[in-house]
Amino acid sequence: MLRISELKLPLDHAPDALPAAIAQRLGVSQGDLLNWSVWKRAHDARRKSAILKVYIVDVEVRDEAAVMDRLAGDPHLRPTPDTAYRLVTTSPPPGRLRPVVIGAGPCGLFAGLILAEMGFRPIILDRGKVVRERTKDTWALWRRSELNPESNVQYGEGGAGTFSDGKLYSQIKDPRFLGRKVLTEFVAAGAPAEILTEAHPHIGTFRLVTMVEAMRAKIEALGGEYRFQQRVIDLELDRGPDGGQRLRGVHLHTGEFLEADQVVLAIGHSSRDTFQALYDRGVHIGAKPFSIGFRIEHPQSWIDQAMFGPCAGHPDLGAAAYSLSHPCANGRTAYSFCMCPGGTVVAAASEPGRLVTNGMSQYSRNERNANAGFVVGVSPADYPSDHPLAGIELQRDLEGRAFTAGGGDYFAPGQRVGDFLAGQASTTLGTVEPSYKPGVRPTNLAALMPDYVIEAMREALPVFGRKIPRYDDPDALLTGVETRTSSPIRITRDASFQSLNVRGLFPAGEGAGYAGGIFSAAVDGIKVAEAVARAMAQTDVAAA
Repeated sequence: MLRISELKLPLDHAPDALPAAIAQRLGVSQGDLLNWSVWKRAHDARRKSAILKVYIVDVEVRDEAAVMDRLAGDPHLRPTPDTAYRLVTTSPPPGRLRPVVIGAGPCGLFAGLILAEMGFRPIILDRGKVVRERTKDTWALWRRSELNPESNVQYGEGGAGTFSDGKLYSQIKDPRFLGRKVLTEFVAAGAPAEILTEAHPHIGTFRLVTMVEAMRAKIEALGGEYRFQQRVIDLELDRGPDGGQRLRGVHLHTGEFLEADQVVLAIGHSSRDTFQALYDRGVHIGAKPFSIGFRIEHPQSWIDQAMFGPCAGHPDLGAAAYSLSHPCANGRTAYSFCMCPGGTVVAAASEPGRLVTNGMSQYSRNERNANAGFVVGVSPADYPSDHPLAGIELQRDLEGRAFTAGGGDYFAPGQRVGDFLAGQASTTLGTVEPSYKPGVRPTNLAALMPDYVIEAMREALPVFGRKIPRYDDPDALLTGVETRTSSPIRITRDASFQSLNVRGLFPAGEGAGYAGGIFSAAVDGIKVAEAVARAMAQTDVAAA
């Protein structure tokens, strides 16, 4: 088959326009098209008065070789690549300990799935609860200001991505099309089939809940085992023949010791006590950059009008998204992060006495407001010390300030953009109604962030307002704080995906510093599961 990219048609084109455009691009009659299917679909809104649909299509055509020869210079025509996923093995070494996966977020989920499909019968540990019980605990924070430190937006089945927009795309390089495996498994678990063809697919929280349950059932049917409310508090290590450290098992908070020599560490970006335990055990950890800031809210209608003009509200376009970035005079970069069209700002705390915000959307994206992280990058040079875990210390300090500023009951501190730019505290909120629950209390957010962050934000807002009209409207709402943009550490690994100094430990996903979001974390989970299988096979050969 042939793959054609950059095939553009009007937004409201007729159903038969696409095969006609394919035939025209290839210079053949429609009768020569034996079959065709859409691989990806996007839209080009650079000209708001004439928005286009942009397709990538796979085509089976009569005399393919002749077409390829005639159009050899066309950069948008090439053979359709093989995107099928193939397991690296289906024969686990006999007599080996079962591999353990710590964490049931996207990374742990796909690591567990791939290991189960290969017949390795993984044991999956998670400190939180099954997804439906976890959802009840999360709603308790949002509705009654009751935080469960072990079951919340950060901890539990599905990971932090369960309470998000459910974005399923990334800028990662994916030459093996592992992302296609992720999407096809999600569809098999109940996701809408259009995520396979949309250029920027998303799912939303409610659908993610049922999908996570379906994938758990599949893993268990393949011999995998889930153990919830099992928090790992320490590792058991010994010295190998080469003098290096190797894993022998994990200690759980229940007092149980679980023997294991191959462990996937997919703990997410907020497992701070586990990071400390790993550091105390001597696992190699380094500080890494992340970003801090606030969530910003606008009426979704403002964003739709700014991005789509007269086509705003068109059913094929849905709620508009945006991505903004500005290099500031002080050397920082201010940018939008985790934009949630038609969504809500949510309480995402995982520790008592600290307040964190995040964004969430349902599949319909039909809530009143748009929200996004409005953040500024920070690096280890900004942290309070050169300790590898100093980024966590910075996060905790900012989250504690936000908790106090909000009143100490998980209400969030908020400020009108007009007041923020003027350098004065807000005493009331404006026409943009906050979506955050339990609620928002007006204050001066500038007191919650380092001066260089506030300086960068005040410079960037008018710039963003020129790109998206009304972005810097005085009544737009800032809510604090956003500190969990990514992990502040990296649990370093080598080319075999194992820890630099602990054989058998496989740091993975967002918490280990190797992914950012559902999609890239899931892809990393697949890669790490394959690495575990290879390591087990090599160890078995060496032992023989």
